[in-house]
Amino acid sequence: MPVLHNRVSNEELKQRLLADPTPRTTISFYKYFPIEDPHAFRDKLWLQLTALNVYGRIYVAQEGINAQINIPTANIDGLRQTLDQYEALKNLRLNIAVDDDGKSFWVLRIKVRNKVVADGIDDPSFNPADVGHYLKAAETNELLSNPNTIVVDMRNHYEYEVGHFENAIEVPSDTFREQLPMAIDMLKDKKEEPILMYCTGGIRCEKASAYFKHQGFKNVFHIEGGIIEYARKAKEAGLPNKFIGKNFVFDERLGERISDDIIAKCHQCGASCDDHTNCKNDACHLLFIQCPACREAMEGTCSDACHDFIKLPAEEQANLRKGINKGAMIFNKSKDHPLRKHRDEWFGKTNTNQE
Repeated sequence: MPVLHNRVSNEELKQRLLADPTPRTTISFYKYFPIEDPHAFRDKLWLQLTALNVYGRIYVAQEGINAQINIPTANIDGLRQTLDQYEALKNLRLNIAVDDDGKSFWVLRIKVRNKVVADGIDDPSFNPADVGHYLKAAETNELLSNPNTIVVDMRNHYEYEVGHFENAIEVPSDTFREQLPMAIDMLKDKKEEPILMYCTGGIRCEKASAYFKHQGFKNVFHIEGGIIEYARKAKEAGLPNKFIGKNFVFDERLGERISDDIIAKCHQCGASCDDHTNCKNDACHLLFIQCPACREAMEGTCSDACHDFIKLPAEEQANLRKGINKGAMIFNKSKDHPLRKHRDEWFGKTNTNQE
């Protein structure tokens, strides 16, 4: 069996991709299905996708698969044929990115995890396959027009901040694990109402819809393929687009434009902006919104402390970073100030950030 890991640096792989003129397409897909041996599944899939020159991030668990990838556009049929070799993945829906140059990933990583979506659910009677009703784009618009419909955004707060469906309820959380019980509690008196939930590509709201049903909610709906598929199908069919702003995505792009509306603001100066960035300080990497003017002035950092930090000699920065937990690039707007004070904790090596 060959060694299944990359031997070239990330930066070199990125530069190779940027220099390669081959047209590529960004795609996401997922499926909940039992995988008896996730490690063996992972190894076989890695070899198959590497042969197709696929780059991306894929999670495999006993409960299924969750993938965000890009692939040479000419190899998409080959991808379908590869996935069709697995009975559970035959005719799997592929979510094609809306606003895309195909440069979203430059290396293939397939990781085995306990769950493809960390949900915090430990109830053995919960059946994630007992999902709510799927809605296509036209059906989504129809349900959205019903004044009794409760629209729930099942994404993290930093995703909601830059774009969401009209009248959608935000569940202000850092992680899906936190969000599920919070959403149930927020809507505990609405178990008879039609509830329409959505997420980026469908995987989170599919599990959420099953959990809502498990908790006694009667009329649970979710958008098939999430925002990505809704936006693509609505455009193809000439339907009104009910999603406002940008769809946050978990790859190099950090977002794809769905409508021209910019509904967020720069976290540093308050200017109209919906471009996320990760703080350029390697001891921080905080995810936040930064306008072009602040990006230039602050050199891509989130605070004066981080701006000063990147000016230090490289060796001194490396020494100061030792033992620091950068967290998960989480921006938590529940704190008093958007660019919150935990950078002082990082530099003091007492970071208490959660997953």
